[in-house]
Amino acid sequence: MLSYQHGYHAGNLADVQKHALLAWALAEMARKDKPLSYLETHAGRGLYDLAAPEAIKTGEARAGIERVEGWFPPADPYARVLHRTRRLHGPRAYPGSPLVAALSLRPQDRLTLAELHPREGEALEHHLLPHGARVLRQDGARMALSLAPPDPRRGLLLVDPSWEVKEEYATIPDLLEKVHRRWNVGVLLLWYPLLADDRHLPMLARLERSFPQALRHEVRFPPARPGHGMTGSGVFAVNPPWRMAERAAWLSDRFATLRPLS
Repeated sequence: MLSYQHGYHAGNLADVQKHALLAWALAEMARKDKPLSYLETHAGRGLYDLAAPEAIKTGEARAGIERVEGWFPPADPYARVLHRTRRLHGPRAYPGSPLVAALSLRPQDRLTLAELHPREGEALEHHLLPHGARVLRQDGARMALSLAPPDPRRGLLLVDPSWEVKEEYATIPDLLEKVHRRWNVGVLLLWYPLLADDRHLPMLARLERSFPQALRHEVRFPPARPGHGMTGSGVFAVNPPWRMAERAAWLSDRFATLRPLS
């Protein structure tokens, strides 16, 4: 969706869930010496400024990472990524998932990122090419299908669309099923929003039929501002790394403590 720009939403509570799980999963996978492939279908710009007007306008970072960062001790993979991002880019910098991946992996690992939005793609190249990423200005689903299985074969695919196109709720399960048939050992992570109309439920029912052993993790949280339609977020993980369910449960306990901002 070429109108979507994540700068308005960077660092919100959905990002906290997604990035905390992603950083943990990659750190867990990197414990083994074997190299990894990281693929992402909707990469965005990779790095965000929480002092930018669009971030301040929505207040989502203030209700998100700026509120809950204390959940994560310094040794936590997500906390380490946040620290490195600020050390490299300044105190109000926030990493998108491509930078979370780049700062979590090792020189022998490969990052391939797809982004169609012209300005976001240009920024992505600026921020991630120095980390050795391959950036493709093309449709992310086409990229994932063309590269599955990647080399190295061991790895992770993140699918994180804008969800502004309702048809994505039907096409994304198709994508995951096709990628899994070609790359049955790959870790497939799908992020999705929880909205008042529960439009995600038919999609999740289909995914759970296709992947009965997958991990489904959802968190609810107060709206970032009056009238904000997102009430939570979810991650659906095919072939989740060992102990990811424990990590997700730990995160659920933290989200359960949240109360509406005054």
